[in-house]
Amino acid sequence: MSTVQESPTPPADKPLLEVKGLQKHFPIRQGIVFQRQVGAVHAVDGIDFSVGAGESLGLVGESGCGKSTTGRLVTRLLEPTAGSIVFDGEDITHQPSAKLREARRNLQMIFQDPYSSLNPRHTVGTIIETPMKLNGIHPPQGHKKRAQELLETVGLNPEHYNRYPNEFSGGQRQRIGIARALALRPKLIVADEPVSALDVSIQAQVVNLLQDLQREFGIAFLFIAHDLAVVRHFSERVAVMYLGRIVEVADRESLYARPQHPYTRALLSAVPETDPDVVRGERIRLTGDVPSPIDPPSGCRFRTRCPKFVGALTEEERTACREREPELLDRGDGNPVACHYSESVAPLS
Repeated sequence: MSTVQESPTPPADKPLLEVKGLQKHFPIRQGIVFQRQVGAVHAVDGIDFSVGAGESLGLVGESGCGKSTTGRLVTRLLEPTAGSIVFDGEDITHQPSAKLREARRNLQMIFQDPYSSLNPRHTVGTIIETPMKLNGIHPPQGHKKRAQELLETVGLNPEHYNRYPNEFSGGQRQRIGIARALALRPKLIVADEPVSALDVSIQAQVVNLLQDLQREFGIAFLFIAHDLAVVRHFSERVAVMYLGRIVEVADRESLYARPQHPYTRALLSAVPETDPDVVRGERIRLTGDVPSPIDPPSGCRFRTRCPKFVGALTEEERTACREREPELLDRGDGNPVACHYSESVAPLS
């Protein structure tokens, strides 16, 4: 009988997941017969980030910025247009499905919608057992016992093994999805907004469960969310995404105390403050709509909504923002930011 085999962990100086120059452009086609390409949606347009073993990286941004597409690219549910994805020391960027089995065993995903991500025709037991059976994994205690153990691990009753998804609430369904992701003991889980579809009272329970599992099993997370309070609670580092690009990466203490990018500052200024003794500055309101990813602005993509571009820069500085796309660079504090004038940004108060 085969059991789950641990693949060798990459050296300590190398990240578990390393993404470089990752792109995903969805073609826009015209015509019934010839389907001529007339443009492309720049969903993800050249991003770099890494996740260490046992680490949690939060990926935040507005709806439509490319967060979920990034998660699906990392798990190879979508084929990248360009760039590279190295997971566990292996380049999986364009590997065919037949060769992805080993990587996918160690790289699992928790989906956003707990209602559509579970097959309504399968019992809970079948849903959890299927990944093990497909990968030829036969636990010593048997598939059923292992599935019941996983149900208990995520806070459900083992007796739920023979029930169907329609018999559970949203929070319980998400726990089933988490149990399915745990079935192969992965090294990295991509959690695509795992609590956004749940009631607020249930969100905290699911986030705390994921934290407990991370500590118990040493699992790394790419935690995708738009709720900055949830990300602050869960992730050690945070990457901020805007219109297909990452504009800032920082540890959570630095990001929430002193954001460097104007977009990050605007996002954080909108987070409600629960401590009555903390006095927050005036909320930063962004004008206009997010530009279309079909035709992103030249230079800095955020300039069309940037408060600094409108009111705090000289005409020469605005020209630089229009003509030169800012690179994601470390300004000396270990937290890279993609803004030409980020060093002049004052701390939040």
